[in-house]
Amino acid sequence: MELSSFFLMRHEMVLLAIALILIIAEILIPKQKKSSAVHLAIFLFGIHTALGFFPLEESSLFGGMFRTNSLIHFFKNVLNIGVFILLLQSADWIQEKIVKLNRGTEFFILLFFSLLGMYFMISAGDFLMFYIGMELSTIPVAALAAFELVKRSSSEAGIKLILSAAMASGISLFGISMLYATSGSIYFHDIIEVITSNNLTILGFVLFFAGLAFKISLVPFHFWTADVYEGAPISVASYLSVISKGAAVFILMILMFTVLKPLMEVWENMIYVIALATMFVGNLFALRQQNMKRFLAFSSIAQAGFILLGLITGTQLGTASVVYFVMIYIFSNLAAFGVVQAISLKTGKENIDDYNGLYRTNPKLSLIMLLALFSLAGIPPVAGFFGKFFLYTAAASEGYYLLVFLAVVNVTISLYYYLLVVRAMFLRTNENPIPFFNNKLYMRLGLGITVIGIMVLGLYSPLYDYIYELSAVFNQ
Repeated sequence: MELSSFFLMRHEMVLLAIALILIIAEILIPKQKKSSAVHLAIFLFGIHTALGFFPLEESSLFGGMFRTNSLIHFFKNVLNIGVFILLLQSADWIQEKIVKLNRGTEFFILLFFSLLGMYFMISAGDFLMFYIGMELSTIPVAALAAFELVKRSSSEAGIKLILSAAMASGISLFGISMLYATSGSIYFHDIIEVITSNNLTILGFVLFFAGLAFKISLVPFHFWTADVYEGAPISVASYLSVISKGAAVFILMILMFTVLKPLMEVWENMIYVIALATMFVGNLFALRQQNMKRFLAFSSIAQAGFILLGLITGTQLGTASVVYFVMIYIFSNLAAFGVVQAISLKTGKENIDDYNGLYRTNPKLSLIMLLALFSLAGIPPVAGFFGKFFLYTAAASEGYYLLVFLAVVNVTISLYYYLLVVRAMFLRTNENPIPFFNNKLYMRLGLGITVIGIMVLGLYSPLYDYIYELSAVFNQ
């Protein structure tokens, strides 16, 4: 294998180099200047994100274990943008809270290795590479969930996540072993040619699907979500809600639309039921929440149910709709979590009632939260409306009219509880409101990028057309 072949792994090689540089920096930087590691990490990852937009040819490595194409390359860039925004929003928290504990650099190292695992998972050409990537993406996040050791809730979140993830991983691996038993190979291109709808294959698929459903927080594999989000640092909850979920959705879509396409008669019925259960459970439980992190946790569960509307189709339109919606979801959810992060860092308040009268003291943050919630609800003209519209179109094009109708019912439910937060910010008064405060540069930049994404993505239709063209690679 020529050395130039490794440039096909540009995302992975550069990210690994950044993590190694940060490890060296942790050793060399004096203790009193540890906060400079935050600037270094953001700067290096910004370069990495920019380099990702240079084109990359379609090819494979290691006998087909690792593969890349235009759509995989595009989605890695989407994840990079999401992580870059997340780093900007986390910078103040790390400098003010974590650097004092002498663990600032470790946060970035764990985060980058988790992202590295997602790269490998997305580019996997066989189940071995997929499983290695899934484990690498999960274990560092469990450590991140327990990162605030001074808080008991953070330690509990880490324990709940690692135990739940271990169980999901074991179930998924058992399913993979069954798929191997029926096909005689772990390579995706070999399995496609021989897979059939026998009982062992179906059971293997169900168990394998359960492992990824855990990462996406699909019902009934969602029980860990709200507790972990509430106990984990807001930055980690945001990462789990957006980046981790987005990567899991993408690899599940690839496998269902290619390797497992012959089993479509089996999994389309299963997806139908799970989509309805996920939307209704997420939305109905969100109505009862007061803590903003739990509120956004159940909101993210409901959004996962909407994503399944595109996955159930198995078409190029479904592929494009899912990728487009996930991209919009990343900007929308990061905007909401960013506002929660900014307020929590300055005041320590995280309940909806604490947001009463927020518009009178912090109008800019209120407007950003308004845009984010309207986008998550699917209110025009923000981007979330177009994301949901294309998902409805994909499902309706395959005749799932009842599913689309029930999805619209769920949008109505979600709009109600999103408006509860809007009412608190704009219509209610508070004798002790959150005082006015100015965010620092990194947080302002991170929130600004999310606002631009929410406003522009819905209006820039050529982007969807571009994604639709890329999606042909998995639907030939």
